[in-house]
Amino acid sequence: MIERAQGLVEYALIMLLVALIVILVLVLLAPPIANVFSNIIANI
Repeated sequence: MIERAQGLVEYALIMLLVALIVILVLVLLAPPIANVFSNIIANI
């Protein structure tokens, strides 16, 4: 039972780490992506 709970905790920590990395990447890449779409719309 303890091993199963430990596995669930490890899985939850990994998922939390992945979520934080995804959020960080989105925050860092949001302005350049917005600029690309703005340029596309301006050129239409």
